[in-house]
Amino acid sequence: MNLQDIKPGDRLKGITPNEIVQIISIQSYGDDATGLVYRKGDNSLGQQIVYAADRDKISLETGNLLWKFDACAAQVRLVSEAYRIKLAHLFDPHLAVHTSLIQPLPHQITAVYGEMLPRQPLRFLLADDPGAGKTIMSGLLIKELKVRGDLNRCLIVSPGNLAEQWQDELYSRFQLEFEILTNDSIRSSVRGNVFLDKYSLIIRLDKLSRNEELQEKLKTTDWDLIICDEAHKMSASLFGDEEKRTKWYNLSVLLSGLTRHFLLLTATPHNGKEDDFQLFLRLLDVDRFEGKQRNKKINVDVSDIMRRLVKEELLTFEGKHLFPERAAYTLKYELSETEMDLYNKVTDYVRNGFDQAQKALDPKRAHAVGFALTILQRRLASSPEAIYQSLHRRRERLEKKLLELQSSRDIGLNRRSAPDYNRSFTDDDWDDYEEAPEEEINDLEEEFLDEATAAKTIAELEIEIHTLSDLELDAQRLLRSGVDKKWEQVSKTLQDDALMYAEGDDGQTVQTRSREKIIIFTEHRDTLNYLANKISTMLGNQDAVVTIQGGMRREDRKRIEESFKNDADVSVLIATDAAGEGINLQKAHLMINYDLPWNPNRLEQRFGRIHRIGQRTVCHLWNLVAKDTREGDVFTRLFEKLDKERDALGGKVFDVLGKVNFGDRPLRDLLIEAIRYG
Repeated sequence: MNLQDIKPGDRLKGITPNEIVQIISIQSYGDDATGLVYRKGDNSLGQQIVYAADRDKISLETGNLLWKFDACAAQVRLVSEAYRIKLAHLFDPHLAVHTSLIQPLPHQITAVYGEMLPRQPLRFLLADDPGAGKTIMSGLLIKELKVRGDLNRCLIVSPGNLAEQWQDELYSRFQLEFEILTNDSIRSSVRGNVFLDKYSLIIRLDKLSRNEELQEKLKTTDWDLIICDEAHKMSASLFGDEEKRTKWYNLSVLLSGLTRHFLLLTATPHNGKEDDFQLFLRLLDVDRFEGKQRNKKINVDVSDIMRRLVKEELLTFEGKHLFPERAAYTLKYELSETEMDLYNKVTDYVRNGFDQAQKALDPKRAHAVGFALTILQRRLASSPEAIYQSLHRRRERLEKKLLELQSSRDIGLNRRSAPDYNRSFTDDDWDDYEEAPEEEINDLEEEFLDEATAAKTIAELEIEIHTLSDLELDAQRLLRSGVDKKWEQVSKTLQDDALMYAEGDDGQTVQTRSREKIIIFTEHRDTLNYLANKISTMLGNQDAVVTIQGGMRREDRKRIEESFKNDADVSVLIATDAAGEGINLQKAHLMINYDLPWNPNRLEQRFGRIHRIGQRTVCHLWNLVAKDTREGDVFTRLFEKLDKERDALGGKVFDVLGKVNFGDRPLRDLLIEAIRYG
């Protein structure tokens, strides 16, 4: 090109090697030489004189530029940062750990990065012991999948009382915003299907399992990851060649087919029956576990779809045991003569009711009556207050029913006059009952206990009411007498056992030391209130005792939990199983089972409230067992078996609660059989 044609602003190629420069200014030195000042690609300036002999090497760049630098700098930075984050996992394989507010532990790292992330698609059962941090591991998995671009839609299915805890922990620890499904969000859905509107959702298990319309809407959606907490509730049983599926199991089959990644969480995956366990694993691999297991002596290798670590196997990064030791003791007490007399009378009433129902009623109604009588027997073993209130309420309700029948001049009980008699209570109902929220359990118990009876005529009903009146008077006399050997055993332990007191200075007596915090579990509200009065009176301080029970508002539960943890004056928490899940109480290391659950897995769930990550002190548990009672004999035998397992398994007692040999029968069946037949 001619040197005279060069103008400021031109972009020239050939001035500097392999680079295009932009001309800033020109200085002519005649026809044969021109001085150029130019800007290079790195924004630096240069200066050069070019001669006529160089014009064949120089060319003017007039085409469109492949790259321009006239975009918004803030947007360019945003895009480049987003792309950097998208690729971050390639350079930081534990990115979710480093961007979350957690202190990870070795077993959590290996679960997420060693067991779950490498599996594509993920179909996995995480069955570590309670308190091992399964929520933490789930949060790490969700965040890591999101970072890697493998997760957009996530659904978490949890028991109702744990939904808020999931929401709180995912947000506070991982900055993951999940919404809990409510009736308002269902009604206000823009598309008419809330599952299409929400991408990160928590739904209560009981709400979803009972709402068929909601399930139909769910069927039209798909998800990248579905997590089911407390997945042991989604179980099925095999009787002979017949499968008995609960509504929760059918729901889990639906969920399994709607997602690419499917994660089940439970601390109690095995109920002692290998066939049931195979049905449970079918949720993860329907082809592999289809059909009945032929050779039960051969244990199927499930290491590729399941991991279970018990607390004794969990270590810190330094190789030390993560959890302290735990010890369980059996506190046996002997009923007084008055208590034994009431026990025998109520047990006879229960046993006779069972026999009468089985002989004279259809099986469905007989099961309903049997359920009601079982509740009565359990409350008999709980406290004088619980059995008195139960007998009182049952007698009043049956008297009301009798008056209705007499006023209408019915000649006998029939479905028209007593429609509740047509209510049945099957084995499936038992399973639902054991896993239902406490508020629903209380409603169900009162419904059956107050009205289900084996009486078929007015005369039979009058006889039963007379029997109940006598039993109620006996229970009232016992309650007013103040005789309660069970409470006396607990009172003695609370006052005399050195473990109940913090270590004090030399010279201090046990009674002058400050009290250690302790949790006492009971099964019934009447007993809870009874114990709260007894213990606060014993301690001489009403504020030293707090209670948690089903039906409490979330903020009230949280307030009581914080009070127990942080208030030095609060030393005793009395709770029903509403506190058995979802509450972290490792501030305490002592626990008493005032009432023993008929589901042995609940022993571990309760103990897991204090024996969890963050606990530094040896944990102690006392189980109350009445001597010379039919239930006491069964529980004594259970704990004897566990003591033997303790020696055989090096202290891993609670890992075998679901596997103790009951002859393939639930513990509740053995307890009912002991009550009926001795």
